[in-house]
Amino acid sequence: MKKPMDCISLPSKSTEERIREAAKRVFLEKGFDGATSRDIADAAGINIALTNYYFRSKEKLFINIFEEMVQLFFNGMVEIMNKSISLREKIAELIEHDFQLMKANPSLSLFVMNEVHRNPERMVNCIGLMKQVHHSMFEEQLQQEVSKGNVRPISAMHLMPMIFCNIQFLFIGKTMHMKMWQMTEADFDEFANGHKQLVIDMITNYLFEFEKV
Repeated sequence: MKKPMDCISLPSKSTEERIREAAKRVFLEKGFDGATSRDIADAAGINIALTNYYFRSKEKLFINIFEEMVQLFFNGMVEIMNKSISLREKIAELIEHDFQLMKANPSLSLFVMNEVHRNPERMVNCIGLMKQVHHSMFEEQLQQEVSKGNVRPISAMHLMPMIFCNIQFLFIGKTMHMKMWQMTEADFDEFANGHKQLVIDMITNYLFEFEKV
């Protein structure tokens, strides 16, 4: 006789997955220096010995999580940069991608910046990802549009911070914004969506709407 569906127990996540998910939450909140193996074990609901069994040390677990976070930061960006779409569409998609990434992971940008500042050697393992950004179609496409006179003269080196800083600071300062303007979560979501559109308009207008000499 078959068990009713609500009586069938689904397989639980593996211990390793639970540790990784807990470590991600703890490291994003506290950083490497602020987090302890005990914090991670408590967040995962396991014995601390199991954390050491699967990942040997807090340092090894942190490197594992940090590399995953940097991959998350760069991968979708490179895919958009290599799309066969117009530059205007590409810029809007890059802003939308960064917005959704930061909305889902509001501590991500600050986490990566803090840890790189604390230990610049962490970026050594990310050189391959940064090269993918540098050698994407984006820079070439941008300069083609500049040479045609369709876009204000600018390099990707200047354009990328304009795109990402205007979005990422919004989420880095989320708590400050909410307290300053007495916002609820729903208020902030509405504000953030409006801000995203302002950033798209501001950057595309700056690039495409200018007096040609």
